[in-house]
Amino acid sequence: MSIKNISRLRRARKSRSNIRNQESPRLSVYRSSQHFYAQIFDSLGSKVIVSASTVEKDMDLKSNNIDAAAQVGKKVAERALENGVKKVVFDRSGYRYHGRIKALADSAREAGLEF
Repeated sequence: MSIKNISRLRRARKSRSNIRNQESPRLSVYRSSQHFYAQIFDSLGSKVIVSASTVEKDMDLKSNNIDAAAQVGKKVAERALENGVKKVVFDRSGYRYHGRIKALADSAREAGLEF
């Protein structure tokens, strides 16, 4: 594993220890070199409530850019509202809050999720 990934996982573990104390579901994101993923877990982190990614067939964009991240955020927010989840805690998984991560969060807020 690279030093960058080890550092990211360390930051993620540190922030998740604080997220675990809250009772809200967790919106977790992951970005690979080619795709972008978002999942909403229950408060214990054991069950996935909804998910969305750029891998899905119904997504228009197949790349990993800001537009694709915004579409994933909108899609995961719509699915969460359908399942009765309105308030979540945002887990950025150790990534910095800018670019694709920020685009996903902003579009999920615009679609109706509360952070």
